[in-house]
This record gives sequence, C-alpha cells and structure tokens, in this order.
Amino acid sequence: MDRRPPMTQLDRDTEARLGDATRRADRREAETGDARRIILYGPEDFACMRRAGRLAAATLDMITPHVKPGVTTEELDRLCHDFILAHGAVPAPLGYRGFPKSICTSVNHVVCHGIPSPRRLEEGDILNIDVTVVLDGWHGDSSRMYVAGKPSVKAQRLMDVTHEAMMRGIATIRPGATLGDLGHAIQSFVERQRFSVVREFCGHGLGRAFHEPPNVLHFGRPGEGLVLREGMLFTVEPMVNAGRPEVKVLDDGWTAVTRDRSLSAQFEHTVGVTATGCEIFTLSPAGLHKPPYD
Repeated sequence: MDRRPPMTQLDRDTEARLGDATRRADRREAETGDARRIILYGPEDFACMRRAGRLAAATLDMITPHVKPGVTTEELDRLCHDFILAHGAVPAPLGYRGFPKSICTSVNHVVCHGIPSPRRLEEGDILNIDVTVVLDGWHGDSSRMYVAGKPSVKAQRLMDVTHEAMMRGIATIRPGATLGDLGHAIQSFVERQRFSVVREFCGHGLGRAFHEPPNVLHFGRPGEGLVLREGMLFTVEPMVNAGRPEVKVLDDGWTAVTRDRSLSAQFEHTVGVTATGCEIFTLSPAGLHKPPYD
C-alpha cells in the first residue's frame, strides 16, 4: 500500500522551471532527513519479512480465481480478510487512519486506495488488489493487477508495461545504488512506451511499522537520491497511467483516480537490500506474477 510523498511532486515541465540550487536543496533535505531515520535490518528480521511477504503473496494467489464478472469488490475484501485471519495474521489497512476495509481494490481509472464496495465487476474491468498483512508483528505488502474476463488490448499492454517497469526498478537495487537509479529505470521505460508515471504517490519503507522511511519515488535521475545500504526494507510499487500522470483524490479522502479518466495499473513488491542485490519477499508461490493467470 503506497503513501503520498512528504512534499508535492511537480511534473517534469514545472520542475524544469525551478532553479538548480532550489532543486538540490529540496532533495538534500529530503534525503538526509530520511537517512537519519532509516532502520537497517538484520538476517533474523529478513526471515520474519520472508514469512510475512509470503503470506501477502499467498493471499493474492488465493483471490485470483474469484476475480470475474459479477463479483463485488466487497466480496473480494471478505475473502482476503478471512484468509489472512485464518493464517494467523491481521490485515494492516483495516482501521489504518480510518480506512474501512481490509484490502484496496482499484478498478479501471482508479489509481490506488480504492475502497471495496457492493460494485460488481463488469466484463473487461481491470483492477489492482493491494494487500498488507501483519504476521507476528511484521508487514508484508504487495499488489497485483487482475482482469474480470478478457481485457482490451490497451489494458493488457498497460499491465504488461507496469509489471516490467517494476521489475526493471527492482533490478537496480543493490548497496551503493540510489533511489534515483530505481526511479529512472521505471520512468524511462514507461515513457518510452508512451504511458506516464504517477507522481503523487510513492513506495515506502516498512518492517515492524506499516510505513517508514525511505520514500521510494518511481521517477528520478540516475545517481541522485538516497544511497541504498544493506538491510534496508521498502516497497517498489509504480502506478502507471495510460494517459496523463495527474490524479485527484475523491471526497472519501482515499480513492485516487486519473484526472483524464484514463486506465491506471500498479504492481507492488516488498524488497530487502542484500549484500549483493536485493531479495523480493512477495513473489507469488504459485507463479502468478501478472495477467493472464490462466
């Protein structure tokens, strides 16, 4: 489950009009502030995150055959809620800052934080299901895209590009790399496909807390941003729009949608920085990485 960056993210055209000195000062403040508060976790912690991440992934595996035309997102929420409890964990979103459900279900032009409801899925709908479990005090956070029935060609391409962008970002993670390297890998790939990366929401650190530093932006410049160190834990969860990147949050205070009502897609993994690269804690045990899942 993503969170909003601590500062409003300007799009590239606006940012280009800012002075270099102002940009550097803003980045320096954000980076050093995060660095002072980042927790570096050890092998025992990684083992706990492995178990929590596997349960989050197993929950997403479980819900796969239930996503079909006619099902309500409220029913999907109930199924996930019951599965998580049955495996000795609790759903982190339920009650978090007043969020009323156990998962997020973001359909079509909903970017993130969609609230499960009596709305029934229709043929061709795409949706993101975002799950965070708390198992023995540790958070496993992951999301995937699903399709009710058969997607349009454009929707399938959007999902393929979004998953590939996430994996390209993850491939940059190693000690000494920067969050700018990660963001650039995602942004440059997405924009070459003529899609856009959402700026207003980002990945985040986690562990025993749901949200910790650092903030993980899905756009950036190589070599800039926080330098990664062994033991860091965070999510990589790009939101990619078929149209423009701008979003707005609806009156419920949670649901973010594309301003131009274009389709949006998102995938998310929880990762840990290792001595030689990174470990993905939330890979699907069943090999269900992206649609189609047949």
